[in-house]
Order: sequence, then C-alpha cells, then structure tokens
Amino acid sequence: MTAKARTAILFVCLGNICRSPLAEGVFRTVVSERGLDGAFEIDSAALGGWHVGEPPDSRSVAVARRFGIDISDQRVRLIMAGDFARFDLIFGMDRANMCRLRQLAPEAAHDRIHMLMAFALGREEEVPDPYYGDEADFLAVYGRIREACEALVERLAARDGSAASSGQA
Repeated sequence: MTAKARTAILFVCLGNICRSPLAEGVFRTVVSERGLDGAFEIDSAALGGWHVGEPPDSRSVAVARRFGIDISDQRVRLIMAGDFARFDLIFGMDRANMCRLRQLAPEAAHDRIHMLMAFALGREEEVPDPYYGDEADFLAVYGRIREACEALVERLAARDGSAASSGQA
C-alpha cells in the first residue's frame, strides 16, 4: 500500500505580510487540531516583492499570538512560476489577487486558483487587506480566515474521505 499524497495548499496576498501568513498559520493550526499534520503541505506567498525575507506584519503576528498561533518564524517569499505546478490549490484573498494570479499562471493551472472565501464557504467575499487599518481590522480578518480554514479542512476531508470531519486522527 502506498502512502497517500499530501495536498499542497498555497495562500497568496499582495505582500505576504498580513493575510496570507495569517491564513498559513491558521490553516496549520486547524489541520493540527484535526490530527492531520502529515496530510498537507502548507505555504504562503506574495504577489509583490516589497517585503521578501521579512517576517509578517507585527499586527498579524500579534493577532495570531492572541489565538495561540505563532507565525513569527514565517518569512515573505514571492510567488514563483513553479508554484503553479507544485500546489494543488492556490487561494487568493481578494479579487485583485485572483486577477494577478490568473495573469501569472499557465492556463493549465487556472482550475487550481480560487478565492479563499468562495472555495471554502461558497461566499463571493474577499478577505479585506487590514494593512491600513487598526487592531479591529486584523481581528476581523482573523475571524474570516479562521472560519474559512475550518470549512476548508472539512471540505477537503469530505472530498478525500479522511476522518478529519469526525475529529479522528
């Protein structure tokens, strides 16, 4: 019997300092809570290179820490051409991210690119960029991302037939 392949998930936003590193950390946490640590390869990336090599925005780090998630070791990286072949699912946080991802991706990868809230929850909502906001904006973004990541794990568990939806490891 061969081992089941891991599902590779990539979260993408403009600078990879607010939303996508938070989504990466939250998704890792939800996966771990469900006992599915080995089932996924999880990463995040930027569409713009302004912050490459830097940690996430301190406000994203703080809101994650508030909920017991440590994203402080993450570092910004720019999306690469190879990511479109490497990842099974690529999630943009808003419509502008989606447009840019589709411009960058080869046609064959377009079916793997989705807006996070639409794919996970069936709602055509964006995860708004909290960069110019305050703590309340970062908390609201965390809430949306948490809801989406929980639904995403459930959806992938149902699709893959794993025991994740019942909480079994």
